[in-house]
Amino acid sequence: MMLMVSVQNLHEAKQAMQGHADIIDVKNLQEALVGSAKPTIFKSVRDAVPSEIHASLTLGVVPNQEGTVAMAVWAAGKMNATSVKVGFMQAEYEKSVEILQASKEALEGTETKLIGSLFADNVLYKGGLDPHLMPKLARDGNCDGWLIDTLTKDGRNLFDFIPESELKDMVMEGKSDGMSTALSGHLKMSDLDELARVNPDIVGVRGAVCSRGDRDNGVYWESVAEFKHQVELRKFGEIDVLQNPLEVNNLVSSNTSGWIVIDGTGKNCAGIIAALSEQIKQDNSSLIEVVIPGILNIYDVIVWAENSGHKILNQRKENEGTLRMLVQP
Repeated sequence: MMLMVSVQNLHEAKQAMQGHADIIDVKNLQEALVGSAKPTIFKSVRDAVPSEIHASLTLGVVPNQEGTVAMAVWAAGKMNATSVKVGFMQAEYEKSVEILQASKEALEGTETKLIGSLFADNVLYKGGLDPHLMPKLARDGNCDGWLIDTLTKDGRNLFDFIPESELKDMVMEGKSDGMSTALSGHLKMSDLDELARVNPDIVGVRGAVCSRGDRDNGVYWESVAEFKHQVELRKFGEIDVLQNPLEVNNLVSSNTSGWIVIDGTGKNCAGIIAALSEQIKQDNSSLIEVVIPGILNIYDVIVWAENSGHKILNQRKENEGTLRMLVQP
């Protein structure tokens, strides 16, 4: 899991970087429910953030206007945003697909990734687009990934609207599609065990990493660092959150015409599963040895393999939190 911290200005971005956030997400929390930062603010952040750290731009709840949204997305691409998030609240499904497709077209020639977004609490609003449609909407809209967030400010968070088991299924569906998956929505340190079991590629926070836990007080680097540390403890199994412990064996297997190695080092879980799926699509006779970092990613690859009917022939621990797995399609 990567840590994404929402910031509103350059000062907060520097605090997030000092706390070793993986993604600096620029948004405007004062505009409507959530809106976009001004171009000058995002540019100042983008210029200050090193290339190895992601700088993403959130457009917030977008209007049902294809051209207007595509133009904003185009601007994000021109400013070299790592990704741009397009969110829908009270919207028709087909119109949302059209807006996302136009947004993807607007990003042609750039490296900016398109992230579709729905809100878990859309059910509270008349005409709110069902958040359970997120994986399908992302596929139909040609997105590179998706985010589920919340809009309410009444103390409820993501898990109050969508239970852990449903989020797990949605995240696994997204990973199987090769999408990056992100969860946010008033998440706190106390939600980390549930989040780790769901294991999205990205966890987004703000209030939890602000001074005294108040989102209006601004991002504070020490809080970011502590949240990141707690994510890492779960990611590599130093804090065990899995209900069913992983069994690692050394059973070797069968003859095969080939042997392929996929190194997942530095990849997120969606990237590992996408690489496995693509390899099997091209060649379903060779064994695949995959290097998987992080106990949570290991667990999800096992679940993916079992759900897809593939056999796990061998699992061998290497360095702490890293495993080599042999998969037979």
